[in-house]
Amino acid sequence: MAMRRRTLLKVIVLGDSGVGKTSLMNQYVHKKFSQQYKATIGADFVTKELQIEDRLVTLQIWDTAGQERFQSLGVAFYRGADCCVLVYDVNVMKSFDSLDNWHDEFLKQANPTDPRTFPFMLLGNKIDIDGGNSRVVSEKKAKDWCASKGNIPYFETSAKEDINVDAAFLSISKSALANELEQDIMVLLAQKGVWFSSALQIQTFISLAILRHSCDLYILL
Repeated sequence: MAMRRRTLLKVIVLGDSGVGKTSLMNQYVHKKFSQQYKATIGADFVTKELQIEDRLVTLQIWDTAGQERFQSLGVAFYRGADCCVLVYDVNVMKSFDSLDNWHDEFLKQANPTDPRTFPFMLLGNKIDIDGGNSRVVSEKKAKDWCASKGNIPYFETSAKEDINVDAAFLSISKSALANELEQDIMVLLAQKGVWFSSALQIQTFISLAILRHSCDLYILL
């Protein structure tokens, strides 16, 4: 039996206070939901293991305070992040309007190698409230924002009713794994002095490598 590979992914969850970041994490990891609101102080994390194809993946999901005084938590908090989940409350326009700030703050602090391809995801939470009659941010408005940021994946969620929670975290995990493999391939190419004449050639090679990720990448070269 082939040995399954283990991977640790650091997931950063950002958004205004009260949008349901902690509730989403508790629902995903512990399958629990509490009606009682308790603000997160600073930052904390939970872990969850899952299997994606031949990999055993440990998600280290970091929960952050949404209060402005904690918005700049420093480079150490963001360092090593593999993906970022942005959360807003579909019933609170201010939480949606803050997304640009959270997005830009993450890129500033995390300083990813390629901001254009770094795995982000947007969650529109609390869709269960008042049967959806209280929402002020339309799905179209959210998707338009995602398109403006490079077609970020978007899920509408309810931590209380456990709607799309598992699907969202599985999706961002797969995106982070694919991005990690792509970065590994680019490093390997540079080490071996392999260059391409166009972005299309690079993407074609990477797509082939990802399809054959169970093989030694050196074989592809």
